[in-house]
Amino acid sequence: MYNKVILVGNLTRDIELRYSQNGSAIAKTAIATSRRFTLNGEKKEETCFVDITFFGRSGEVANQYLRKGSKILVEGRLSFEQWVDQTNGQKRSKHSVIVETMQMLDSRGEGGAQGGYNEYSEGGNSYGGGYDAPAPKPSYNQAPSYSKPAPVRMPENNLPEIDINEDEIPF
Repeated sequence: MYNKVILVGNLTRDIELRYSQNGSAIAKTAIATSRRFTLNGEKKEETCFVDITFFGRSGEVANQYLRKGSKILVEGRLSFEQWVDQTNGQKRSKHSVIVETMQMLDSRGEGGAQGGYNEYSEGGNSYGGGYDAPAPKPSYNQAPSYSKPAPVRMPENNLPEIDINEDEIPF
């Protein structure tokens, strides 16, 4: 069986960061995703709210750089949670996403992704797309220097092609 979820959207609330008894970080928030479509000539919009959970260092990084409204891409697995409601004793349940990889999509200095940090993955498995400082412009009064090569991005394997139309995101 295969359980993989990829979501792009905006955080609906600030991150709640807690620590387990063994000191591991657990960060919880929610993401809102939407789609626009036309049905019988009428334009409609559908929004989906999904709870997400980060564990370990990725939770601490998310708490440090993300805020309500931050645009983010998360990749993870779907989880089914069940509990008994303390107020009336009824069984409750919900689906949520356990985040394995995240990519902050806000521009540098916008939203919560300040300082140019826009990607993180637990265990070092991450996508490309991180912030690279722009190379200085060459001066026309001196010969160009070739001592430091430009950063090389290796081709990424197993990455989904995601075509995002910014006009379709209502936030």
